[in-house]
Amino acid sequence: MLIGIPKILSPELLKVLMEMGHGDEIVLADGNFPAASHARRLIRCDGLGIPELLDAVLKLFPLDPYVPKPAALMQVVPGDPVKTPIWETYADVIRQRAGLAEPFEQVERFAFYERAKQAYAVVATGESALYANLILKKGVVTDA
Repeated sequence: MLIGIPKILSPELLKVLMEMGHGDEIVLADGNFPAASHARRLIRCDGLGIPELLDAVLKLFPLDPYVPKPAALMQVVPGDPVKTPIWETYADVIRQRAGLAEPFEQVERFAFYERAKQAYAVVATGESALYANLILKKGVVTDA
């Protein structure tokens, strides 16, 4: 363990976050996402929820300030009556950690899968909320 590093971030996840460069993307995938078949690099975080993981990641990981929407959500399939209250939870975390009021773009389901295949890594979580998948685009680290 280290001082100042959230304890839910595994050494493997920390390594990947460090390796990523500006513009690289990482997927925080819910428990239903086909992570193993879509990941270039798969990180297992079974048992963890995405809101807690997102909060921990954003303590160390800057979002890209050079794009209009540095976070992407999987769009609800048309006709699916499911509600997505977890999106507001994500918005609260991102607002608190990154100061962004409207960080999300919505990506059609199959386009989201294709984008996930190109992501630097996919983090498989135990998140049970539906449509809880999230892509984050890494920004630059400054000496602020």
